[in-house]
Amino acid sequence: MIPEKISSWLIAFVICSLLLTAGCAPLVKETAKPEVKPEEEKPEVVVEEEKPKVEPEEEKPTIELVLKFAPQDSTTYKLTQEALRSIKWEGPSLNDAAFKGGQTSSRIEMTFTQQIQSTDDKGNAVAKITIEDLKYLSIIRDNPALDFDSSRAKDRNSPLAKLIGQSYTIEITPAGRVAKVIDVSQAQAVVKGSSPANKTALALLSPDAIKERHTIPAMPAADKNQLRTGDNWSGIKTFSFGLMGSKSYERIYTLKEVKDTDNRQVAIVEMKAVPTTEMAEQLHKEQAIGDFSKMFDNTETYTGELKLDLTAGKVEKCVERLQSEWIAVEPSVGQKDDEEPAVLKMTATRLYHLEKTD
Repeated sequence: MIPEKISSWLIAFVICSLLLTAGCAPLVKETAKPEVKPEEEKPEVVVEEEKPKVEPEEEKPTIELVLKFAPQDSTTYKLTQEALRSIKWEGPSLNDAAFKGGQTSSRIEMTFTQQIQSTDDKGNAVAKITIEDLKYLSIIRDNPALDFDSSRAKDRNSPLAKLIGQSYTIEITPAGRVAKVIDVSQAQAVVKGSSPANKTALALLSPDAIKERHTIPAMPAADKNQLRTGDNWSGIKTFSFGLMGSKSYERIYTLKEVKDTDNRQVAIVEMKAVPTTEMAEQLHKEQAIGDFSKMFDNTETYTGELKLDLTAGKVEKCVERLQSEWIAVEPSVGQKDDEEPAVLKMTATRLYHLEKTD
């Protein structure tokens, strides 16, 4: 019989394990000076030396942090997106075969060319995206569910291989937003089918997936793109962690420096995110069924970097990575002093990595 003290602990583990089956200065006071009486001390005449005049610090120049587009211009990028969840047990409960952890993840590596078809008077561009190479790896409970690599000869008959060479068109703004997906129907028609590979290919061509893939998250809004070194801007990003609930973060971006490299100006932007309660009411509704995260101690890091070629108006690199870990410790009933407590560790990773390759 399971002791009542830990029964809720074990039930929580069973529920949480379902995560793996789904496809993270005080003011300084000035010291008072003693009063000096005339009869005790004569005032001393002090001749002040003339100090050199200090000019006010020169104001930092303003730069415009925007993407620039020119018709027929073509650029090649490699994008990596990853979502990972894992559960690991440590301690006495590991002796029970029923309590095994594992990892569930999906990882996409896509190389694509972005050719500008046209631009308008607002600086927006119609871009043709052509898929050049693709890797897709899906793992469920440590077992590969779908493993595709377009460079492998054995994968050339996979439905995912039909994506190579396929194109779709989107509208991109100077602020790095995908205003709309214009046409993806031809690529979707090529990969229609009911197999897991077909469904995965279609998912990669969904409007939401395309917008997430080609939106540059670190770019400021159109009305906030005139910046000086040290300026910052922010945005909200929400992630769902299954039964661990959803969480929102305020991503704070700072223009750290502007470098002159090979006759080009390159802006360096750093991002640090902090949890926010801005969407607390909405998240509370989503988590009304039960918030198992309250049983755990949570630590997390969410950072990023953007390198933007200001001269060409092109992204050289954009990376954002969230790493979250939940830990719960439960001493076993009757545990001896020399025995380790049962520890449940769960981790979640989200990665967006875009890099110019030509």
